[in-house]
Amino acid sequence: MSQPLIQTVNLKKYFNTPRGMLHAVDDVNLTINRGQTLGVVGESGCGKSTLGRVLLRLLDATSGQILYNGEDILKYNKAQVKKMRAEMQMIFQDPYASLNPRMTVSEIIAEPIRIMKTITDPTEINKKVFSLMNTVGLAGRLVNAYPHELDGGRRQRIGMARALAVDPKFIVCDEPVSALDVSIQAQILNLLMDLQRDMGLTYMFITHDLSVVRHISDNIAVMYLGQCVELCSARELFENPLHPYTKALLAAIPVPDLDHKMGEIIKGEVTSPIEPPAGCRFASRCKYACDACRGQALPFTEVTPGHFVMCRRCTEGTLPQE
Repeated sequence: MSQPLIQTVNLKKYFNTPRGMLHAVDDVNLTINRGQTLGVVGESGCGKSTLGRVLLRLLDATSGQILYNGEDILKYNKAQVKKMRAEMQMIFQDPYASLNPRMTVSEIIAEPIRIMKTITDPTEINKKVFSLMNTVGLAGRLVNAYPHELDGGRRQRIGMARALAVDPKFIVCDEPVSALDVSIQAQILNLLMDLQRDMGLTYMFITHDLSVVRHISDNIAVMYLGQCVELCSARELFENPLHPYTKALLAAIPVPDLDHKMGEIIKGEVTSPIEPPAGCRFASRCKYACDACRGQALPFTEVTPGHFVMCRRCTEGTLPQE
């Protein structure tokens, strides 16, 4: 059985705004097993990317714990954080904005090696760069090319090679294929899965595309306004979704069939993430919401083995079956 590599305990990230505290990540509890992929899905603004950045300490958490191999990395000092950077990396969403336009492909890939000083001999660094380019499917002739000379797929491969340069164990993939053509998306997804198999990598895969997350994930977490509202295996989520928000997301997946009828559109006002009231944050848009859904904190409950949900009616067994 896989052992947990990453765990969060009541993790919170709030931003101070003129109108109050914005609850970007609010009391999130997740576990990512070693060698597996946790998909994180939800609509724009739900806190997916913020969660990924907090896990890597690119943003400071407001409170809670982030356990990496059982150690709380929020207590790390500056030297420990630098060492941790070699084991936890990120692939960014925009394959152009995340690359320095003044650096060549080889310079971009070699940069983390030089910063972390994992290799100091220039000849060995060059060998490592060519090896990484070969690993991610970049032709050696592109070694002196600049990002603007390449298409989106190749740029994203540069970002992947850069992330792999210091031999990490955990990678946050922040919508790495959303800016790419569909055919290129498939190539990048297959490459990520091959790298995971060959190198034993652990991923957090952030996306808004449920068809993509189903293809790559072992487990899936559904986020809504900073909270994780459902968490289970990928197969269980698609076969037996419980939370009304999850059901609405699945119903919105496009189907290439002219006779297919779209599911019911979610109605109602989105709850403000600034100082949100206690209770279910989806209640204002949920047709099944009742008085018990509002005014009091909801527990994140395991309703069946490995299937967690934050919905009072689900846990009480009073949610109507469709």
